[in-house]
Amino acid sequence: MASSSQNGIQLLLAAEQEAQHIVNAARTAKQARLKQAKEEAEKEIAEFRAQMEAEFQRKVAESSGDSGANVKRLEQETNAKIHHLKTEASRISPDVVSMLLRHVTTVKN
Repeated sequence: MASSSQNGIQLLLAAEQEAQHIVNAARTAKQARLKQAKEEAEKEIAEFRAQMEAEFQRKVAESSGDSGANVKRLEQETNAKIHHLKTEASRISPDVVSMLLRHVTTVKN
């Protein structure tokens, strides 16, 4: 009876050691997967950052490099709007003057 309980204890110890090896292997595999995921994420972040930086530099180059063209375009748009406003003002000016004269000269009790 002592030998059978001794065998049972030996089996339990062997099973415990095997379980510990399995847990350690799983822990090591998990750490390796986490390290790999972190490296992949850092690589993606670096690529995204480089892409955004390149796009930003392109936009800065477009806006600063063509500043003369932008100024010229803005001046043309401004002049067109000023011309439009003057045209509209001259078109409705007689109506506004007659409306003002009518209101100023009308006496109400």
